[in-house]
Amino acid sequence: MNKRIKLRTLLIGGLVTLFFIVIIGKVFWLQIVEGSFWENYAQSNYWSREQTIQAVRGEITDRKGDKLATNAPAYTVAVNPKVILKYNLEDEVVEGLHSLLNKPVSEIKDLINSKDEKGQYFDQREVRNEGWMISQDLRDKVKALSDKIISEHKPKIRESGITLMEEQKRYYPRKTLAAQVLGYMDRQGNAVIGLEKKYDDLLKGTNGYIKYESDRKGVKLSKDDEVYKAPKNGSNIKLTIDDTIQYYIEDAMKEAYDRLKPKSMTIIAADPNTMDILGMANMPTFDPNEYWKPEYQNGFRNLALEATYEPGSTFKIVTLAGAVQEGLFNPNDYYMSGHIKIPGYKTPLYDVKRDGWGSISYLDGVKHSSNVAFVKLGYQKLGKDKLLNYIRNFGFGTKTGIELPKELKGRVNPQRDIEIATTTYGHGITVTPIQQVAAVAAVANGGKLLKPHIIKEITDPATGKPAIDPETGTPMAFGPELVRQVISPDKAKEVGSYLEQVVSDQKIGTGRHAYIPGYRIAGKTGTAVKPKTNGEAGYDYTKQVVSFIGYAPVNDPKILVLVVIDEPQDSDLGGGTAAAPVFKKIVGEALEYMGIPKSNVASADQNEAAVAAPDLKEMSLKNAKSTLTKKGIPFETLGKGSKVISQYPKAGTMLSSAQRVFLLTEDSKTMDIPDLTGVSLRDAMEILTIMQVSVSAQGEGYVVSQKVTKSGGKRSVALTLQPPGAGSSDKGKTPEGDSKSKGQDKDQKDSG
Repeated sequence: MNKRIKLRTLLIGGLVTLFFIVIIGKVFWLQIVEGSFWENYAQSNYWSREQTIQAVRGEITDRKGDKLATNAPAYTVAVNPKVILKYNLEDEVVEGLHSLLNKPVSEIKDLINSKDEKGQYFDQREVRNEGWMISQDLRDKVKALSDKIISEHKPKIRESGITLMEEQKRYYPRKTLAAQVLGYMDRQGNAVIGLEKKYDDLLKGTNGYIKYESDRKGVKLSKDDEVYKAPKNGSNIKLTIDDTIQYYIEDAMKEAYDRLKPKSMTIIAADPNTMDILGMANMPTFDPNEYWKPEYQNGFRNLALEATYEPGSTFKIVTLAGAVQEGLFNPNDYYMSGHIKIPGYKTPLYDVKRDGWGSISYLDGVKHSSNVAFVKLGYQKLGKDKLLNYIRNFGFGTKTGIELPKELKGRVNPQRDIEIATTTYGHGITVTPIQQVAAVAAVANGGKLLKPHIIKEITDPATGKPAIDPETGTPMAFGPELVRQVISPDKAKEVGSYLEQVVSDQKIGTGRHAYIPGYRIAGKTGTAVKPKTNGEAGYDYTKQVVSFIGYAPVNDPKILVLVVIDEPQDSDLGGGTAAAPVFKKIVGEALEYMGIPKSNVASADQNEAAVAAPDLKEMSLKNAKSTLTKKGIPFETLGKGSKVISQYPKAGTMLSSAQRVFLLTEDSKTMDIPDLTGVSLRDAMEILTIMQVSVSAQGEGYVVSQKVTKSGGKRSVALTLQPPGAGSSDKGKTPEGDSKSKGQDKDQKDSG
């Protein structure tokens, strides 16, 4: 008996010992052999938690800091099928969400009755797309619906089965304003087009995170082991665009688009001195907040740089500039207009008026936009090599490098003589609108081809300093960037004087409908017939691209605008009648907004072309007076000397009949202050600055009185100004009547 008990004791003891050995072995295996594996597993599944901290996407603003793209709270509607079906709320939820979100009833019912792979009703289903990223206003209405359902079923239910999830979305407060420039973010938070896409890496920043340890229920344990990495918010982008000028552009564009019913329109405004883009717009367009709507599907392309076209007569500016630079353009030389034959080709090239205007001066040829004149200048006088050299130097055939995606470079490759001849007036080549703006800006700014910019600065929101370029690792900087000097400053000014007469000559100037009373405008019209698209050779004269490009004021350009209208419904309209009035509306508003004073230029009703101020410096006063008298230019002498020391305006400045030339004949410090009555503020400031006299001004318009005071041996002048017609003085006033020339109601379509 005792032996049996001993055996049992030994057996049980052995089993217990074995059990403990197995447990200790298992513990050893888990703790030592596989310890690191299970520790990592526990941390990742039970202890360690990681929470993403979203970076804030950078904002895009205009040049003044007005927001164009920002971030706003958004809400997504979801339904809980389990709750809705459990409490029999389906009819109320379906009816309510259909009414608020305009989502089809059948689709809402499908969401509520949807099941997972195991045949169980879902806990949550998002109501897409109608309930996705909705506004605060709509969110409040959905919340009111949910509260109403709960209140009507109390105390039976505590939830309606409708939930709202708060998120962030990209918001464009100005809706369609500069839409193709900005681009948009889709509902998944992906950048799709425009600046949003190109600078996505800089705008989105880098997310941060927080890591901490918790128990299985997710309760945070010790704070000592917490790891925090702050998010790096996205960089902010400030554009060169001025949202006020952008509004003027889009307002004028919409009006013209509704009236002319074209295929598309593109308008670009720039500061020619810096090539800052002040505005860029296209029609059709879209609202980035509602990009998915069917009516917006044709409005995503930024035609300003993603489309090419034959420019027609606006391209004649390049030919004219080359001829002037080479000394081959004499405005007073005569040629026979109408048609011209190219050796080896039977069919001649014609002016838009096939029988021409007879024997006319080359200056009149520019005003008439005569194809024959430009074939003679570009094909015969400049020749192929020089012509193509100027075309390429003005930037055609290459991308401008503006900070926007999908820019095209156009095509400039004439081979045969006939192609070279038609290139002189903008046919047989293709360009982009942004190339034309950069090229004509080079004429406006004194011959400098500048790289266009649409970004003013990109800054780090934390420091306010320039952001670092991810490719180069250097601070990102934007500003005027010279590509090359294309023509000399004096020749650029001369070209501008001829382009001014295209607008100011109200009898024959094709650009006369761009005339703005009180401002000196230089510009050029363009009408290009489009090639046939059905595989046939030749052109379809029912389809054309009409355009106008110009800048103002001529003597000190502040803004340059290009208007391109593709296939206006009335194919008889030219650049002068369709595009020039759009230019006039935009530039007139922009100049006033920019505070550019009107000057003493002749009104349109006077039908008088501007005259260039002669160079009178170092000339005897007697000869200077004689020269001005012969040219019919009014003048005033400052000082008592017998020789002209300096003059204002400078030599080469285009003068109207109402504008005086001031001749300075002695040291400005000793001269009497001249009578400035009737002079514009800008001219008065120039004259008094030359005389080293300080100035103060009250009012706006033209000088009606002046008061000279002395203090500490220094003179100062207080000027009183009034708008034209407001004061008693008629001296120097600028008539501002109807700009239409009598007996000239129908615009002559320029060539193309």
